[in-house]
Amino acid sequence: MRQKTSIFHRVIGDPLPVAVRGEGAYIIDSTGKRYLDACGGAAVSCLGHSHPKVIAAMQQQAQTLPFAHTSFFTSEPSEDLADLLVERAPVGIDHVYFLSGGSEAMEAALKLARQYYVEKGQPKRSQFIARRQSYHGNTLGALSVSGNQRRRDQFEPLLMDVEHISPCYPYRDQRPHESAEEYGLRVANELQSSIEKIGAENVIGFVAEPIVGATAGVLVPTPGYFKRIREICDANDILLILDEVMCGMGRTGTYFACEHENLRPDIITVAKGLAGGYQPLGAMLCSDEIFDTVRSGSGLFQHGHTYVGHTMACAAALAVQRTIEEEGLLNNIRTIGNVLQRNIKDRFAGYDNIGDIRGRGLFIGIELVADRKTKTPLNPALAIHKIIKRQAMSLGLACYPSGGTIDGVNGNHILLAPPYFIDHDHVTEIVTKLGYAVDRSLEEIGVISCLQVSCNA
Repeated sequence: MRQKTSIFHRVIGDPLPVAVRGEGAYIIDSTGKRYLDACGGAAVSCLGHSHPKVIAAMQQQAQTLPFAHTSFFTSEPSEDLADLLVERAPVGIDHVYFLSGGSEAMEAALKLARQYYVEKGQPKRSQFIARRQSYHGNTLGALSVSGNQRRRDQFEPLLMDVEHISPCYPYRDQRPHESAEEYGLRVANELQSSIEKIGAENVIGFVAEPIVGATAGVLVPTPGYFKRIREICDANDILLILDEVMCGMGRTGTYFACEHENLRPDIITVAKGLAGGYQPLGAMLCSDEIFDTVRSGSGLFQHGHTYVGHTMACAAALAVQRTIEEEGLLNNIRTIGNVLQRNIKDRFAGYDNIGDIRGRGLFIGIELVADRKTKTPLNPALAIHKIIKRQAMSLGLACYPSGGTIDGVNGNHILLAPPYFIDHDHVTEIVTKLGYAVDRSLEEIGVISCLQVSCNA
C-alpha cells in the first residue's frame, strides 16, 4: 500500500492495495496477493481481467485509429457496435447514442426525453417520476431521479424536483396474506396515483432499474409488476426509461435485463458490462418514435460530449460483446448463477443475521439483519458492511457490501457480480471466503449467528 498519494481517493485516508495485474477472475496487488473479483468492481468486469481477445482488439484499434471526433467522422467500431446492440435490443429500440459511462447515459436519456416532448409541441412536460432506493448516477440530473438518499442529501438544493414512489421490495413491504402478484400491482399502481397528482400533461416519464442494483442489493421485480408499469405509461402517454447500467449486458442471463419481463421500454441505458471495464463506455438506446420525432423536427439532439462514440472504447466493447456470444457465456451465467445462489443459501442456512438471499443470473444480493424472524436491521452505527469488505479483502475476496439498504440509513447487504465465465471452483472459493468474512465480521461486532461454525477458521 502506498503511504503517500496525490490522488483524491473516494475515501480520504483509507489506504488501498496497489493493483498491478489482472488474470481472469483475479486482481493481483503489488505484494503478489491475489483477490478473486467477485463483484467486478461495481458489476463492471464481466469478462474479468486481461482477456486476450479484448486486448488484441484494443491493440489493433490503437494502431489504426484511437479517436476521431464525432462532429467530423463516424467509425467502423461504433457503427458495428450500434448494429450489434440494436439487433439484441427489445423490438422497436433501433438507435444508439454512445457516451463514456452510466451517469452520462442517464443524463442523455433525461435530456432526450424532455426534448422529445418539446419537439412534439408539449413543452409543459418537465417532471420525472422514479423510485425510492434506486440509483441512476452521480451527475445532477441522474442524481435527481435517483432515490439513494445518502448520495442525494448534501446536493438536494441543486437537484430537480422529482416524484419518488415505492420500490418493488417484497422482502420488506409485501403484506401478510398478499401474493407476490398482488403486492407488485399495489406498488405499481402508485405510479398512476403519482401521475394523477402531478397531471399527466406535466410528466415526461418514469425511470426505473429492471433489477435494482447497489442501493438496495439486487431487488428482483415480482411477476406482473413491470407489465402494469408499462400499461400505466401507455395510458398516460409518458415514457418508460429503463436503467440497465448495472443489471444489463448479460448480467442476469439475457443481454438486456428487461427481457425477463418481456418489457418494451422507450429509452434504455447501458454501461459497465458493455465494455467490461476495458474502456469507459456507456450507451443510450431509444425507440424509432423518439428518434423520428427529433429527426423530423429540429434534426439535432441538443447534447454532446467530447468522447461520444470513442473509437477505441467502441472497439473494446465490440470485442467484449462478441466474446460473450462466441464463448456461450449467457448460458453459463444462468446455470452457474443458480449454482452460486444455491450454495450461498446452503452456506448461510439458519443464520439469524442473514435475512434474504435474492438475485438473477450472476447478480446476487444478500441482506443482513439483526433478527431473521422480525427482519429488524442491524444498528447502522456498527457499519457491518465496511467490516465485511475489510475481512473479505484480507481473505483475498472482493465483494460489494453496502449500507442504507432499506431507506438510505438502515439496512446492510452484500452484492455479488462475478465474471461471466466463473466455474464451480470459483463458486467454492467465493462461498468459502465470503462465509468466513461474514462470520468474522459478526464475531467482531459481538454477534453470533445461530449456526455459526467457522468464524475462527
